Amino acid sequence: MKRYVRDKKFVLLSVAMVIVILVQQTVYVHADETDLRLYAKAAVLMDADSGRVLYERCGDEQMAMASTTKIMTLIVTLENASLDDTVEVSSYAASMPQVRLGMRSGERYRLRDLTLSLMLESHNDSAVAIAEHVGGSVEQFAALMNQKAAEIGCEDTYYITPNGLDAVQSERFHSTTARDLALVMSYCVTKSPQRETFLEITRTPNHSFTDLSGSRSFSCVNHNAFLGMMTGALSGKTGFTNKAGYCYVGALRRDGRTFVVALLACGWPNHKTYKWSDTRTLMEYGLAHYKYRSFDEVALPAEATTDIVVSNGQSSRIGGRMCVPVKIDGEMTGMEGLLMHEDEKVTVTLHKVRELTAPVREGQTVGYISYAVGNQEWKRTELVTAGEIKAVDLKWCIHRVVERWMILDN
Repeated sequence: MKRYVRDKKFVLLSVAMVIVILVQQTVYVHADETDLRLYAKAAVLMDADSGRVLYERCGDEQMAMASTTKIMTLIVTLENASLDDTVEVSSYAASMPQVRLGMRSGERYRLRDLTLSLMLESHNDSAVAIAEHVGGSVEQFAALMNQKAAEIGCEDTYYITPNGLDAVQSERFHSTTARDLALVMSYCVTKSPQRETFLEITRTPNHSFTDLSGSRSFSCVNHNAFLGMMTGALSGKTGFTNKAGYCYVGALRRDGRTFVVALLACGWPNHKTYKWSDTRTLMEYGLAHYKYRSFDEVALPAEATTDIVVSNGQSSRIGGRMCVPVKIDGEMTGMEGLLMHEDEKVTVTLHKVRELTAPVREGQTVGYISYAVGNQEWKRTELVTAGEIKAVDLKWCIHRVVERWMILDN
């Protein structure tokens, strides 16, 4: 009996270290070397649903963004205020340079009308009036914009103004990257709780309104030519300053796929049409080469559901070894599928413990299957035990010993 107790302690110490199985399949991954002919200094084509960059040129270079800023101005407004609000114009808002609605200090407008002025005609005075109403001041509204950018996942974006006019603050300037700009538009059209209202406003062809006194009338026309360029065009925003050049961000949805294009420094006067050419080139590239593929189509590693050896379990005899069955848990994290290039492959990696020490409970996590494309994991499925095994204890040992004696006496 004393010898068995010593043996039991040895077993418990020897299984303290867990060994992990790593099995990897399909290691080849497509590397896109396509050199598209673009005018923009910085450009990104993004899958809006996953946020994955499908094509980029200088995608992480921080640059001025001009009035593409206003997509963030709009989404922050929609998420923090009611479009039925009344906005009173300050002297500072009324002093903004062209392009402007021409509001006067002290006038009052409905917020919905100003958002349409903001997006259809890109009016700088409307942007400031909106920012002061929603944030209390331009500075406080910029803080809301930067907070939202961080939540979305933007790493190299800094907002100073709500209208995109060039601005410097200490050592930082009003700027973004093509990747971050695409992330913001992706959020606006697919993830924001106000995405439908965002699309409704940015797709409005024209809008007429008055100030609340009814003494002044205004008309706005949507200048986003992309909306009539391609089937499935969803939204977009142009921009231009002397520093930024022509900029554009637009979204398209077709056949269950949503693409976003972001362009920075896409020419200067007289090259106003370059942004439309680049947008079409990138959208057509995405439509032609990227298809949706479900991770469920990928074969699982054979070892995923093999039994795991369990030490110190209550087997039919003292010192016996046992196994516990393994199953794939119904829960999973990440994407169910992904837009992939025609020659991209999924890398499937199995992470699974080789041995367990009792007690083992049913549903205990013992590993996971990872699905990656490129260097990024997009889905993870948990592996769990499909049974339980009790640990050896003194009562079980006594029962086994008595049982053995009875057999020997017979």
